[in-house]
Amino acid sequence: MTNRFKIALIVLATTLTAAAQKQFTLEDLNFGGTNYRNMVPKNRNIVWMGDQPLHVVSDSCFTIDMKTMREKLLFTRDQISKWAGVGEVWNLTWLQFPYKDQPLALVQNDSVRVLVNVKTKKPVWSQATLGEGASDKQWNTTSRAMAYVKDHNLWVKDAQGCTRQVTTDGSDKIVYAQSVHRNEFGINGGIFWNNAGTKVAFYRMDQSMVTDYPLVDVPEPTDTVNYISTPAPETYPMAGQTSHKVTIGVYDLATDSVTYLRCGDPTNRYFTNISWSPDDDLIYIFELNRPQNDCYLISYNPVTGRGVRQLYREINFKYVEPQSPIQFLPWDKERFIMLSEKDGYNHIYMHDSDGNQLRQLTQGEWVVMSVLGFDPETQSIIYTSNELSPVQQNIFAVSTITGERRRIDEGGKGWHGASLSPSGKWLIDYYQEPDVPRNIAIVNTQTGAFKRYFTAEDPWAGYTVPKYEMGTIKAADGKTDLYYRMVKPADFDPTKKYPTVVYVYGGPHAHNVDARWHYCSRSWETYMAQKGYVLFILDNRGSANRGHEFESATHLKLGQVEMQDQMCGVELLKSLPYVDADRLGVHGWSYGGFMTISLMTNYPDVFKVGVAGGPVIDWRWYEVMYGERYMSTPQRNPEGYALTSLIPKAKDLKGRLQIIIGGNDPTVVPQHAYSFLKACIAAGTQPDFFVYPGQGHNMAGHQSVHLHERITRYFDDFLK
Repeated sequence: MTNRFKIALIVLATTLTAAAQKQFTLEDLNFGGTNYRNMVPKNRNIVWMGDQPLHVVSDSCFTIDMKTMREKLLFTRDQISKWAGVGEVWNLTWLQFPYKDQPLALVQNDSVRVLVNVKTKKPVWSQATLGEGASDKQWNTTSRAMAYVKDHNLWVKDAQGCTRQVTTDGSDKIVYAQSVHRNEFGINGGIFWNNAGTKVAFYRMDQSMVTDYPLVDVPEPTDTVNYISTPAPETYPMAGQTSHKVTIGVYDLATDSVTYLRCGDPTNRYFTNISWSPDDDLIYIFELNRPQNDCYLISYNPVTGRGVRQLYREINFKYVEPQSPIQFLPWDKERFIMLSEKDGYNHIYMHDSDGNQLRQLTQGEWVVMSVLGFDPETQSIIYTSNELSPVQQNIFAVSTITGERRRIDEGGKGWHGASLSPSGKWLIDYYQEPDVPRNIAIVNTQTGAFKRYFTAEDPWAGYTVPKYEMGTIKAADGKTDLYYRMVKPADFDPTKKYPTVVYVYGGPHAHNVDARWHYCSRSWETYMAQKGYVLFILDNRGSANRGHEFESATHLKLGQVEMQDQMCGVELLKSLPYVDADRLGVHGWSYGGFMTISLMTNYPDVFKVGVAGGPVIDWRWYEVMYGERYMSTPQRNPEGYALTSLIPKAKDLKGRLQIIIGGNDPTVVPQHAYSFLKACIAAGTQPDFFVYPGQGHNMAGHQSVHLHERITRYFDDFLK
């Protein structure tokens, strides 16, 4: 056989192998796509029945033997429906075991909720469901009462089925028992049961003094009856303007009465992270002034409404940002833990019930990401952190007695999350690594011993998969490490020149690069790499999980430090022989949309094409809570608002820019995009514009496929 023939065979084999590999479509990769569910790593829905892990699927529930990892059928949906005696219950993915020391399964159908003892196979309690119109439901496991919202008012249904309407003046302007302060400061609800389930604290938000932003609902084109657009105003407090007023009520089921806490001036204060003392005698609230640089932890008497004690105060000349309520130690009702960034990084502190700090339990130039729970037997706290690397998340236990920290996950340089058993002795470790789609292990939190329960197969096997890389560069300050991800075509040839797209977000409370599967790459990046692009993603200063100094480097001048860092990334790209510096694009959404237009107009000779989704254009038009934390008010920081506004930059647009918004965006209201378009018209510059009628800040369902095809086509048309 001649060498020439051998080479021909090798080339043919390579060509046939490449041809055999399947190509991705957006229906595969986009979360709204028809095949998306088959393209994400498989998972296991595991719930705890005490310290017994259960694998639950839609029609069956299995026990998991923690020694052998073998499964055994516990019951089927048909069986537990029969035991409940109420007809067929919903599929078992809704299943809960709310009591750590009892084998009671909570199941439900459209008409009734039932607690079933899975050992005796008999129901022990039932309650009629709430029907249509009820939302924000919060069930208390002790009293088995349900608090919920209906017609903007708070309602309570006790264990015996007696229903009471607690408030009566609810409306779209007077809102009860729902999230307030536009979901900032860790707020994700407005109902807070005490431990005994006899009292419930709730938010009351008066937004009658807040300006309405005039959104409009557009009817379906096929609607021949209601074919006229109707007003759908969004109550929206913009930076520097009048905000809503929040108060906190406490409803007592025994007396059927409401007491309002006598908190500070609701006109200029935020109330967040509400919790109860173990004996239910006190309510604890973090209170933050409107400039968000002075934070108090205050206890209140729920019977009289009077303030009892200021337990803690934190001041930072930039901002303080409470995100989590205090938690009392299960084995010591006189001590609690709290999370704070007061030393520059988010860490766990232990205090006594008078507020005195007893110990800083974690410390270092890394961040505690979350507290998972407690192990009372060893008096330890189980938490996640990025102590080992800014791009990793691992699971640790810290002793409240000695302060000793122990890593208790399966290992690997990846991203670990967990579900802790009620006793704190066991956890389910869900984790990924850049080349590991998903592994699940069961871990003994006291010994650190673990056993692998599940290994997910690669759902992309058989497809032509791009190359994913991670690296670091120095920030514009010359000293701070920044992490980046790069995605290259599967047939990448370093001797060729590739069009390159910078994907950017760059704002607070988010980061793009970590040690999850494919370095946490977005599916659209895979699609673009398949089409012959290089993708570059950099977490600049201002992004999350790197400490207060890193994130607050952007304070009062959003976009400026971020652009400097992103341009350091561009300099890296320009140094690479395979990056075509004449074909650089940029794309981002929301804060990333703001960054996209900022980069396009501040560096008009660098970026040829950009796509900005839902972009902030001027921070004067963004909401009070978020905007004033990072920019103060327009009245106090006029220079910063002028510097960061993109309106004066409209004249500097040179490349092809497409702006995309949802027509009913309640987060970055359409005024941003419209105002920039007006400025471009006046300046004679020519952006392109596309609206998704009726959509909010992100495109829902299959419209997301349409959106990402549109973004892709724009780069294909003008960059490729």
